[in-house]
Amino acid sequence: MNIQHLTMDKIWLAPLAGYTDAAFRILCKRHGADVLVSEMVSADGLVRDSRKTEELIHFGEEERPYAIQIFGSDPLIMAQAAEYCLRFNPDLIDINMGCPVKKVVKRGAGSALMTDPPRAAAIVKEVKTALGGRVPLSVKFRSGWDANSLNFMDFGKLMQDSGADILCLHPRTAKQMFSGTSNWQHITQLAAQVSIPLVGNGDIASPEDAMRMYQECGCQSVMIGRGALGKPWLFSQIKEYQTTGRYSPVTQNKLHQTMLEHIDLALEHKPEWVVVKEMRSQLCHYIKGIVGGSRLRHRINQCRDAQELIAVVAEVGILTMTDS
Repeated sequence: MNIQHLTMDKIWLAPLAGYTDAAFRILCKRHGADVLVSEMVSADGLVRDSRKTEELIHFGEEERPYAIQIFGSDPLIMAQAAEYCLRFNPDLIDINMGCPVKKVVKRGAGSALMTDPPRAAAIVKEVKTALGGRVPLSVKFRSGWDANSLNFMDFGKLMQDSGADILCLHPRTAKQMFSGTSNWQHITQLAAQVSIPLVGNGDIASPEDAMRMYQECGCQSVMIGRGALGKPWLFSQIKEYQTTGRYSPVTQNKLHQTMLEHIDLALEHKPEWVVVKEMRSQLCHYIKGIVGGSRLRHRINQCRDAQELIAVVAEVGILTMTDS
């Protein structure tokens, strides 16, 4: 896979555990996402040949170009996991060095690696060797562990020098988790200092946000995570805005049909009882900004089967949208 094909003015869907499963990835792809990334996958789980872990990395041809994101703290196990992923023929391997969740950090993985640059560099070198040039390697990380240790600049350069082909920066610290605002100046500063493509991530919730990140930060691509929840059409709106300077608002009918499409896609990939459980949180994102949405959210959370979900979703078409 040509690296420019992945990074020249592309819109990536960020990996979000519990959200960016096959159904949501496909939905975003159909609505304009260029590059998709798997949910975060444990390298230790893959090496132990855990069937549940392996299920997270399966994807269809419709999802290409597709990246598998792995996390872990042992360079050799990470290399073994990356090599294992190659049997599924991904277009890219991504290493997570930004997850701030406690259960990941306490294992020395995710954003904990920003406190141990030599180990992070060893991981990239081992994974790069294991891949043998067959697919590109990207590294996703944060601004630093906390406000007193903003080491994104040195860390990014080290990842580049260790063999990364692409960098992705989410300019929050690990301690911030997902609170506050991301500091886009960090993206700007890093973009000016590295020679490999940089993907900017953080606080893109509208087409205007995406264009502002491109214009202000100088990154080659942008990545959207939480901003796409309940708004998979955001990708196509961004592309329309880039081309015409304007974008089409989402109609009530479009909202209704997209929610139904999401349910249908989910049912194609998972058992109904799993879909009903997982779609509750997904569907609740769609109805933010709708008059009467709180009542619908309560009803969605009470649904026991897919038909009940579909029946509740049908009511979306007759409510008033206040924010598209």
